[in-house]
Amino acid sequence: MAEQRGLTGYRREDGSVGIRNYTVILPVDDISNAAAEAVAKVIPGTLALPHAYGRLQFGPDLDLTLRTLIGTGSNANVASVVVIGIEPTWTDLVVQGIAKTGKKVQGFSIERNGDLKTIEKAARAAASFLQDDSEMVREPVERREIVLSIKCGESDTTSGLGSCPTTSEAVDRWVDAGGTVLFGETTELTGGEHLIAERCVNEEVRAKFQKIYDNYIEIVERTGANLLGSQPTQGNIRGGLSTIEEKAMGNIAKTGTRPIVGALESAEMPDSGPGLYFMDTSSAAAECITLMAAAGAVVHLFPTGQGNVIGNPIEPVIKLTANPVTAETMSEHVDLDCSGLLRRDYDLATAGDKLMDVIDKTINGRLASAEVLGHREFVMTKLYPSA
Repeated sequence: MAEQRGLTGYRREDGSVGIRNYTVILPVDDISNAAAEAVAKVIPGTLALPHAYGRLQFGPDLDLTLRTLIGTGSNANVASVVVIGIEPTWTDLVVQGIAKTGKKVQGFSIERNGDLKTIEKAARAAASFLQDDSEMVREPVERREIVLSIKCGESDTTSGLGSCPTTSEAVDRWVDAGGTVLFGETTELTGGEHLIAERCVNEEVRAKFQKIYDNYIEIVERTGANLLGSQPTQGNIRGGLSTIEEKAMGNIAKTGTRPIVGALESAEMPDSGPGLYFMDTSSAAAECITLMAAAGAVVHLFPTGQGNVIGNPIEPVIKLTANPVTAETMSEHVDLDCSGLLRRDYDLATAGDKLMDVIDKTINGRLASAEVLGHREFVMTKLYPSA
């Protein structure tokens, strides 16, 4: 096994560890996007996260949006947050949720102030935060302190045979080191959901997982729609995956072999100590990674077959492929070409070593391909129409 290099990160006020150091401008709702983006233009070096939702939501749908916003601001890759919303109530709610981490956060509401005054006040706060954040320094950290998430995309036959098993090597090593790993993609477990249930650490976790899975399938069936074309996708089919069951086997292959210690709702932070967690998520890449970042993941592994360009604004996305055509034609998007595994140039343990080396470099500051190319997909999950 490859020798682990020394890891460094940013230790936050609540003890969590990040690998990036962002000053974020966070809009509470869609009509606050313009103000948030204006602040980011006035104060270069800050990061605005515009999104499409937040108005007239209610019930579990509203809860999920607020949980995602608070979780995003609380992520250990974020040093400080300026929150902007149209109304003060929800703005304050998001501010107070983030403030529980101990990090700097300040909120501004546009009502009775207007955009221009709000932008000025928020920009002044952002400028002060950014200067303070620039003084933060990396310090030695341990692997167990870093939360990892995984999701595959544009899968093909090489995914289940190469890039997903390589990812599983990293997952098992991470858990064995005392770390935390999140996986999801609820519908893409179809046909193999029993394999996940069997790995749940106890009956309580198993029952929660099964309820989440059954609820998702009920929603799909209630529409009366045929998922073929969405699951598997056209790219999956082109890559040789003709059924959701075939896709599920490859998907599950990346989750490793360790017990599943918890089953989480979307954007819910792990609450049972370190280990491997299932999270209820869409299989859409940008939605899934946004939810996992909101749950505290600070680095993401993304095995792909046909090729995917996904990134995230606050959680670096490391992409690996075992498809030699993808590695050649989409090289700028690929952080690790593990096609040598399928050519038998090296074994699975060596492929795992190669991936761990890329992860360690990314933790220590090397930019992932998606970061270099400016892929910052931030997509909220919506459960049903607003009022």
